[in-house]
Amino acid sequence: MKTFSFWLLFFILCTNSAFTQKLDNPKTKASLQLEIEKMDSLFFNVAFNRCNLELYKKIMSPNIEFYDDRSGLNTSFAKEIASFKDRCSRPFSVTRKLVSSTVHVLGDYGAMQMGIHEFYEDGKKVQRGKFITIWERNEDTWIIKRAISYDHESVTN
Repeated sequence: MKTFSFWLLFFILCTNSAFTQKLDNPKTKASLQLEIEKMDSLFFNVAFNRCNLELYKKIMSPNIEFYDDRSGLNTSFAKEIASFKDRCSRPFSVTRKLVSSTVHVLGDYGAMQMGIHEFYEDGKKVQRGKFITIWERNEDTWIIKRAISYDHESVTN
């Protein structure tokens, strides 16, 4: 019985250690950072900045929760799409540039990205803000489930 208890305890400790190492592994964190920043780039540099509606809809969850210090809470996918179309129909371009970000694993659910971004109108920087994005792992890709955009400040060049 003592032998069985020893091996059971040994197995539990090894299993726990293996899972902990997987999440704390710097290589895993670095690859997650790259993967999320790639998705951020697809969402903003391609979909948002170039007004690619189909890609925009594909990366955003239909159950989006978007919190913004300027407009409040939006839980309507249709309202997000209408806002996207309105922005893309303006006579000037509005683009977003990622300044910095950090990514953290959220268990087996997904990842949290926190960072700073800037917004431009016809290439002129007009605003800087902070953001938190909750990315949900969805089969073989990532989608934005929750987004918080806050601390926006006007910028003069």
